[in-house]
Amino acid sequence: MKKWILGIVLLGLMALMAACGNDTASKTGDENQEEDQYTIRIAGGAVGPEHSLTKTFNFLKEKLEDESDGRFQVDLKVAGELGEDREIIEAMQLGEVHLASPSPAALGGFNKGVAILDMPFLFTDRETAYRVLDGEPGQMILDGLESADLKGLGYFENGFRNVTNNAKPIQTIEDFQGLSIRTMQNQTHIRAWELLGANPTPMAFGELYTALQQGTVDGQENPFGLIDANKFYEVQKYLTVTNHVYAPNVIITNKSFYDELPADLQDVFASSVKEAIDYNRELAQQEEVDARAELEEQGMELHEFSQEDLKKMQDITEEVYDEFKDDIGADVVDVFLDSRE
Repeated sequence: MKKWILGIVLLGLMALMAACGNDTASKTGDENQEEDQYTIRIAGGAVGPEHSLTKTFNFLKEKLEDESDGRFQVDLKVAGELGEDREIIEAMQLGEVHLASPSPAALGGFNKGVAILDMPFLFTDRETAYRVLDGEPGQMILDGLESADLKGLGYFENGFRNVTNNAKPIQTIEDFQGLSIRTMQNQTHIRAWELLGANPTPMAFGELYTALQQGTVDGQENPFGLIDANKFYEVQKYLTVTNHVYAPNVIITNKSFYDELPADLQDVFASSVKEAIDYNRELAQQEEVDARAELEEQGMELHEFSQEDLKKMQDITEEVYDEFKDDIGADVVDVFLDSRE
């Protein structure tokens, strides 16, 4: 009887030890899994593989994966695979996209203050643009995105916008009269072109090449890099250097996604973006030089506005600031205008 009881006790102890061992292995596995990989889906915009923005996102992908020792796995989509900017932002709010750099025009529907970045002649040189965007005014815009569950991380450069058309050389302000120019769906851009006497026509970027080819619009305005990368020189003859808008792209992530990352990976995320910003700006500056030369080589007829005409253009479009000040936010407009001095 004693042997029988002892056997039962021993069997019970063995079963208990086995159960404890299995529980420990399960917890270790769960803990390791929690520390493992996070997939980051990046929407790299609508531009082609040779554009500075696409190159920047490839650089950022490599940094995120390397600096996290593989804990970040990046799924990079480029050339418009995930749609236009607004679709991408909405997908980000749903947690389906984790990083993107849309235009201010697209973000303006989620926070009105962002529209300040699209104002004509807000910046006339890069040094001022970098100083203001990297300082308190730029941070004010980034902070304002949090109400839409978006976290602003900084700014990539798209470059200074210039005008192309296929109707006539644009050499003076008067030459804008009656010219149909494709714009983004952006009220400040539209109003600026109206004041200059042009006929602004909002249109999705993906439709632009065909519209230019078919003569639906006479022209468009974009930085040199985009004009070159999208081969607009094939359907546009005249190029006028106006630098009328400095175009940044706002780097954003899903705030909930970012907040749920472990602290060390948040640091990797932020530092990788900072390195990508530095890389992007250097790349964009060289791209402007190279693309301008390439556009001339491809046969575009280039004209530069005189300083007198540029000043006149700036004075005419100054009215946009007064008209949209209340909509954007008087505090935002005043901070940015004051910060340029």
